[in-house]
Amino acid sequence: MQTKEQIILGIDPGTNIMGYGVIQIKNNSISVLKMNVLKLDKQKTHIERLKDIFEGVTAIIEENHPDSVAIEEPFYGKNIQSMLKLGRAQGVAIAAAMHNNIPVYEYSPRKVKLAITGKGSASKEQLAAMLHHLAEFKEEHACLDATDAVGIAICHYLQCKYPSNEKSYSNWKTFLTKNSDRIIPQ
Repeated sequence: MQTKEQIILGIDPGTNIMGYGVIQIKNNSISVLKMNVLKLDKQKTHIERLKDIFEGVTAIIEENHPDSVAIEEPFYGKNIQSMLKLGRAQGVAIAAAMHNNIPVYEYSPRKVKLAITGKGSASKEQLAAMLHHLAEFKEEHACLDATDAVGIAICHYLQCKYPSNEKSYSNWKTFLTKNSDRIIPQ
């Protein structure tokens, strides 16, 4: 299956450091065009940093012209304030993409790690190591926020290339009830 050429912007949102990675898919081959971070000034207020995120994402979009944006969903941690700030940062990045009429797709950190490494609980370092094999890139000591962003972009590509038709079931009883035709009588 030949995939048309496309550019995907991956974003690992953050309020201090926002990772981003731009990949190009050409003839089913993945190339990393750019990966870096936006370092947000800790001296600025949270609101000022949100403005910087919007402007930074807009500049990345204008420079790279992505066909789609893939962004990591916020996850619940121990600190609810951090989660709320992260959600705001994600929302502003999404707004920047939508302002530029680019479709946005969200992926959980676990889904990204599962898609790239085969293990949803993989470490950031394991993800980065696997990305070196999937998409050769020169940055030997790239920031993990940037490699996470590349992983998010590649996860989106893989989800589009190999869409999952699997249904989710909460337990065996539900599975058996909805798939009675698959039960072999004994």
